[in-house]
Amino acid sequence: MSTQPLPGISGMSEENQSMILPNDEYNQQLVRNVHPGDWTNPEPTGRYNLVVVGAGTAGLITAVVAASLGAKVALIEKHLMGGDCLNVGCVPSKGVIRAARVWADLRKATEFGLHIPPGVKYDFGAVMARMRKLRARISQNDSVQRYTKLGVDVYIGNGRFLGADTVQVEGAAGNRILMFAKAAVCTGARATVPPIPGLHEAGYRTNETVFSLTELPQRLGVIGAGPIGCELAQAFARFGSQVYLIEATHGIMPNEDRDAADLVEQQIVRDGVKLLCCGQDLQIQKTAEGKRLTVDSHGQPYDVTVDEILVGVGRTPNLERIGLEAAGVEYDKHGITVNSRLQTTNPKIFAAGDVCSRYKFTHAADAMAQIVIQNALFPHPLGLGYASVESLNIPWCTFTEPEVAHVGMYEKDAKEKGLDVETYTYKLDEVDRAILDGEEDGFARIHIQKGTDRILGATIVASHAGDLINEFSIVMKTGAGAKTIAGTIHPYPTQAEVNKKVVNLWRKAHFTEATKNMLIKLFVWMRR
Repeated sequence: MSTQPLPGISGMSEENQSMILPNDEYNQQLVRNVHPGDWTNPEPTGRYNLVVVGAGTAGLITAVVAASLGAKVALIEKHLMGGDCLNVGCVPSKGVIRAARVWADLRKATEFGLHIPPGVKYDFGAVMARMRKLRARISQNDSVQRYTKLGVDVYIGNGRFLGADTVQVEGAAGNRILMFAKAAVCTGARATVPPIPGLHEAGYRTNETVFSLTELPQRLGVIGAGPIGCELAQAFARFGSQVYLIEATHGIMPNEDRDAADLVEQQIVRDGVKLLCCGQDLQIQKTAEGKRLTVDSHGQPYDVTVDEILVGVGRTPNLERIGLEAAGVEYDKHGITVNSRLQTTNPKIFAAGDVCSRYKFTHAADAMAQIVIQNALFPHPLGLGYASVESLNIPWCTFTEPEVAHVGMYEKDAKEKGLDVETYTYKLDEVDRAILDGEEDGFARIHIQKGTDRILGATIVASHAGDLINEFSIVMKTGAGAKTIAGTIHPYPTQAEVNKKVVNLWRKAHFTEATKNMLIKLFVWMRR
């Protein structure tokens, strides 16, 4: 299996080419779909209704929906169609995580009366090959050919603004000049690399290169215990790596409720991850034995050597080489400056996705794309009204085991806004299906505005929390309230019963002694 870059990828840096190693049939199929080497950019004819720079989730949705409505649309991508989500994010990571769960289930098979014979072999190379195969299959949905058939003019090359209404596509076979009525910048973000002494010299991986591995690193250092760090630390530990997870703050997942993060922490430690939190003075050195990491954790010095380092400490918006200054688009280190309509300081240009949002999720980029379409193509004078990003209620999930999913406010957020809140928590070890599945570690928590049944936020810790949170998202979006969930029949036995059970805690709390005494008197009267 070749480790040389795939042929036919023009205008791409060596670093970007390293994202799609090895050179096997699956990655060749991927490249044919999302960056075909024989692609010829079209000749622009007239002004476009919408030019989209960047073909990640936000750009793809913006372009294809606009084209389906009849707009003349151009889509520019310098690297791989599908962006991070398809190529180095959601898709490959979930393929790897699923395999890691299977391995973990095998290890606890005796709990279910299953006896796995000794000598069962684990093939990490096969795990990664399966991931690449499925990624290539899914890539058809984001392919140049599909979007062209859907009416989008696809340009492969770097898109650079030349002025307030002009973009130049710098392609391998020459440049194209595109004029537009409106444009959308959807260039996404990349892994942040912290200034740790010795990191560059020792070498490291991010989510953009870790999925090119074909052999399991026996020792792995993971820097950053946020979602990416925790997901992959647990997965590689389950495969058999000795994983050291280094985090500057206390514990893991600092943005989640502490008890929610603690449940995940307990599980990943059981899976073999060595957590070095409150890490200070991290230094890295390349040695003959590997990559040496020295760090203080809770005042104790650690000196460990690993084969690979994975950095997962955040995201940096992609703002370089797109000519924002020439277009009059303001930005800072956090991304492009936009208003609630996702309009930049150039009223003709909008932005969506990771390049301008603090919610760096695929589904958030999708939702923002819908806002761009309405505001860019259907201005207020047409009577449709403006769409606002402030109306979005974005859920998210970290795909560890158990998963942690959240939507809306945390309790501290509600209190900071001056809202009186009631919080209720129901544990999974009281839910029949969770007990039967052997997945009792977790809970559902809701925050309800006092005096109403309005759900302000919800957190779920469970094996499939990302699926369970959707019920709360829908209720919060529609404003239906807790009474709707309480009055909804949930099939038994399912883990989704926890949603109704936690709401019933609120309902029971409001069944007062006064109400009960009144009903007792009523029932006595009815017996006469």
